[in-house]
Amino acid sequence: MIVFPNAKINIGINVTNRRSDGYHDIETVFYPLPIHDALEAVPGNDLTFQSSGLDIPGSQEDNLCIKGYHLIKKDHKLPPINIHLHKHIPIGAGLGGGSADAAFFIKLLNDLFSLGLSKDNMLDYARRLGADCAFFIENKPVFAFEKGDQFERVSVDLSKYTIALVMPPVHVSTAEAYRGVKPAPVKQSLYELILEPVKEWKNLIKNDFEESVFKNHPVIRGVKAALYDAGAIYSSMSGSGASVFGIFNSKPDLSELEKTNQVFY
Repeated sequence: MIVFPNAKINIGINVTNRRSDGYHDIETVFYPLPIHDALEAVPGNDLTFQSSGLDIPGSQEDNLCIKGYHLIKKDHKLPPINIHLHKHIPIGAGLGGGSADAAFFIKLLNDLFSLGLSKDNMLDYARRLGADCAFFIENKPVFAFEKGDQFERVSVDLSKYTIALVMPPVHVSTAEAYRGVKPAPVKQSLYELILEPVKEWKNLIKNDFEESVFKNHPVIRGVKAALYDAGAIYSSMSGSGASVFGIFNSKPDLSELEKTNQVFY
């Protein structure tokens, strides 16, 4: 069985509080984006994991798909399987690619072996693998809060716009981004601001990670500026970076950016 995990972007991020458990309280809007990995699993003699495409850092046992297999196997009888992941979603980009792989893998196991998992069961497993993994179970726009794993549905539809995503040749670790951010309560929740017209977002919606990340990686700041120069009505870094997206009324000419960056539409 094969599935195609997709990326997401963050429309705004407010880091509101440092929690006693080491995490942060945030609020953000997750929006799915049609950039995909390919994930296949078939029954085998042993549990194996292979990958192609982009290099995946870390050991095999640290891979979220492998962790997901062992997590579900504690509660359900699973045979050994052979897993193959073709990695296309940029890594270290703030696009949730690894989280998407994990969530889609949970859904794949449920379908492949008829586990009978409910949506709430799958959400619970996903939350145990990572804060934003649970988003990809339903894979629809949501306002996310607390650790980014609690959701409220929001009516955000960007289908009439062109979303261009630019991945510069730099990597930003989540730990680095959080070290540079200063948590603060918000005057108006993103849950309300996201309902304003897209053309107003530029003046209302921010990503708290941008200040420190742009300081440490000026090339990312330059990408955002270039997207606005190309006519974006809203542009932002996604997550903790390094990718930056722009929302356009029509497909822009980003030929200059394409010379030194990966560009997706």
